[in-house]
Amino acid sequence: MLDFINELRDSHKQVDNAIKHYLVMFLNRDISLLTQAIRYSVLLGGKRLRPFLVYQTGKLFGIKSSRLNAPAAAIECIHAYSLIHDDLPVMDNDKLRRGYPTCHVKFGEAIAILAGDALHTLAFTILAEAHMPKIADQDRLKMIATLAAASGANGMCLGQSLDLINKNNKNVSATQLETIYQYKTGSLIRAAVRIGALSAGNKSHDALESLDHYATTIGLAFQIRDDIIDTSSHAYDNKKGEQVRSIRQSKHDHTNTYSKVLGLNMARSKAEELYYESLTSLKCIAKLGYNTSTLSAFSRYIIKRSD
Repeated sequence: MLDFINELRDSHKQVDNAIKHYLVMFLNRDISLLTQAIRYSVLLGGKRLRPFLVYQTGKLFGIKSSRLNAPAAAIECIHAYSLIHDDLPVMDNDKLRRGYPTCHVKFGEAIAILAGDALHTLAFTILAEAHMPKIADQDRLKMIATLAAASGANGMCLGQSLDLINKNNKNVSATQLETIYQYKTGSLIRAAVRIGALSAGNKSHDALESLDHYATTIGLAFQIRDDIIDTSSHAYDNKKGEQVRSIRQSKHDHTNTYSKVLGLNMARSKAEELYYESLTSLKCIAKLGYNTSTLSAFSRYIIKRSD
């Protein structure tokens, strides 16, 4: 597990450096409020799990991580845009993100909306124009199409709309929640894995179906694990923990979650079930001759994480 944590840390540094490089390359050199908001939001922190999946899926097929800086940075730009918009008062109305003021709190709602819009388009600018050595143009186009599909009305935006519609639905079912999660959270995770595989061109073709199933299972497990963490947050007993607990619990109290609908034990059981499903998918890929140990460790990390 130590090797995995080191790889996750190294990936985090690599994609952050790539993002900083592309911000300089593709944004105006001025320090406008909009530019400040963009930089603040995309470099605010986080575990960078989606870029990690891009790098590691490419690595599965022998693609060097340096060739994947552009798609890794692009997918994190999409993720950052989605968080800015999700935090807005008209959406989830969050005041803090990773312990810091959300973009609209720090810069105002109008600038926050524009920063999200700009990060959305920046992602596709990076994918279209950044140097991607030895990645065929046809595979670059497939990456662009994959990220576009995951981001729009058949992906994250659909998931967010379903989430808003069902927020006060006291009769929402576990199946409905799974559908919301698969779009709102799972779409971008599936895109990260597929984009990493697309970097290898036809070489990854035989593994795509199993990789997609792997990404589907960990995407759902990721959100269910979030629900479990939120539900369990009352266990924090120090001052800082109590502050975090109150923020997270307040949001949890007004949102349908898997653990709220089915109970904490059922949520844990479902997460474990998805974990083993993901490993089954990886076994199919391993039979093709690929080393899936890091992706297996990623599944374990998703299930065991506590924050």
